[in-house]
Amino acid sequence: GGAANVARNVREFTSETAVMGLVGADDRGRRLVELLATGGLDTSGVLEDPSASTTVKTRIIARNQQVVRVDREHVSPLAAAHTRRAMEHLDRIVAGLDAIIVADYGKGFLTQALADHICHAAQIHGKVLAVDPHPHTSLAWHGATAIKPNRAEAFAAAGLPSADPVTPVLSDGPLLAAGKRLLDLWHPASLLITLGEHGMLLLQPGAEPYHTPTRAQAVFDVSGAGDTAIAVFALALSAGASPVEAAELANRSEERRVGKECRSR
Repeated sequence: GGAANVARNVREFTSETAVMGLVGADDRGRRLVELLATGGLDTSGVLEDPSASTTVKTRIIARNQQVVRVDREHVSPLAAAHTRRAMEHLDRIVAGLDAIIVADYGKGFLTQALADHICHAAQIHGKVLAVDPHPHTSLAWHGATAIKPNRAEAFAAAGLPSADPVTPVLSDGPLLAAGKRLLDLWHPASLLITLGEHGMLLLQPGAEPYHTPTRAQAVFDVSGAGDTAIAVFALALSAGASPVEAAELANRSEERRVGKECRSR
């Protein structure tokens, strides 16, 4: 799934990467877990639910561009028993972690109770918590180290109407207003808004906005680039980088991934 793609990006930089989530008791779910394990990821936190169906995404590509994506899925809230098992698993492993990355794709696994538990565990144990939120789940991530929406997600989560991009980015009043509202709403240490061909905007309480522009020669709407950004941003923070340094690294990694993906297709 989407969160698994984040984990695969992390795995490129460290041999110890674990995933937590839910799959159905079906061939697709077993195949996903098998692929993750073969890739060197710890899958002991993956729950299997006979009543769930594993999400399957089919992408139609033409001339290096995604034309349409077909999702076959059934979204339902995580059962109380699974929520409890996920919390217990996190409690067992959190002391040995450097960072926790949450990739919320709105598939039902993340509930507010689980989100609160993740935030509390990260704060108690002093771990980096980086969140890639879903704008339509309305989950609160109080006290997260970093939250990384894209431009559209930032406006949606802030409850503001979307607006066309303005350059230079630091003069984009609607975007800055959306970012300020999210800082007030979520209280993260850092808010990193990815802007596609316009790079990234880093916002921190009490600091001036920081823009890192894209340096790619050609940028396409390639799926998964945001997964690379959240993975590298969290890795950099956990390695001791400042938020500005982490944003620059995330921006460069996203550009390299997009360029590599475009060349390979």
